Amino acid sequence: MNNHRPDSLPSGELQPQQVLARHGKSFYWASKFLGAELADRAAQLYLFCRYVDDLADGDLPDRQESLEDIRARLAGKDIAAGPEIEAFIELANNNNIPLAAAAELLDGMLSDQNPTAVADEAELLRYCHAVAGTVGLMMCRVLKCTEPRADSFAIDLGVAMQLTNISRDVLEDGKIARRYLPASWANFTPAQIANAESDCQQPVAQAIARLLDLAEQYYASALLGIRLLPFRSRLSIAIALRVYRQIGWVLRRRKLAWWQGRVMVSGGEKALLSLRSLADLRPKKVPAHQTQLHQHLQGLAGVQPK
Repeated sequence: MNNHRPDSLPSGELQPQQVLARHGKSFYWASKFLGAELADRAAQLYLFCRYVDDLADGDLPDRQESLEDIRARLAGKDIAAGPEIEAFIELANNNNIPLAAAAELLDGMLSDQNPTAVADEAELLRYCHAVAGTVGLMMCRVLKCTEPRADSFAIDLGVAMQLTNISRDVLEDGKIARRYLPASWANFTPAQIANAESDCQQPVAQAIARLLDLAEQYYASALLGIRLLPFRSRLSIAIALRVYRQIGWVLRRRKLAWWQGRVMVSGGEKALLSLRSLADLRPKKVPAHQTQLHQHLQGLAGVQPK
């Protein structure tokens, strides 16, 4: 394996919690409610995800080869890997994390190595599962959740968060030749979006509204499933859900003016949402998962067959 690493994650210089604090502010805030042991494991998982994400989005000339080597290592091949990858494999072995989910995450990162123009909603959702639904699945194991039903709801949370990411980053993605908005919703080139051309501003805004509506379906499902988590983890995940969901509401408050750049959730909003999350701890029967949410995800890691 190539021993290159993204400059943003110098191995051995930053601890997992430091990486989370620097690069994942919403998740870092939520992790404060986990307790030291669970927060450390969650930060270790985040470190791995951040490492491969930075590698995929970096400018190293051999980044695709490096990602393919990591993918092969996760598949069990005896390939020398960097300390970040070996640390993750140890975490996976100790917490029963399915390496198939991590391998699918790498598949998603590899797909981003080429110019991206998503065709339809099914392709969008399968991509969201690859790069984020898998993370929800792995986080379930890190949080020591033993309830089999929780996997489907965890996938929904990951998908919802990725849909939010895409909504927030439309302009930035366009600048790196990526368009995750389905062509069936807004058939503009990444270059047109990057230039925020006047004739695409409102159609793209309408597609973002549709994206946020879709995310709401997955957030609503994920919120129901939070009660399947161990009690110690519920508040933290509820906070992460509500804070990330708020990004969409901030976008809507700004009239979906995506051409003005990224939006952020303020510290005051995070505190208020954290208080509201206490209501999510009340005992409540968890209904059956809505199978239609996974109709386009069949065959992917953790997805229950119909």
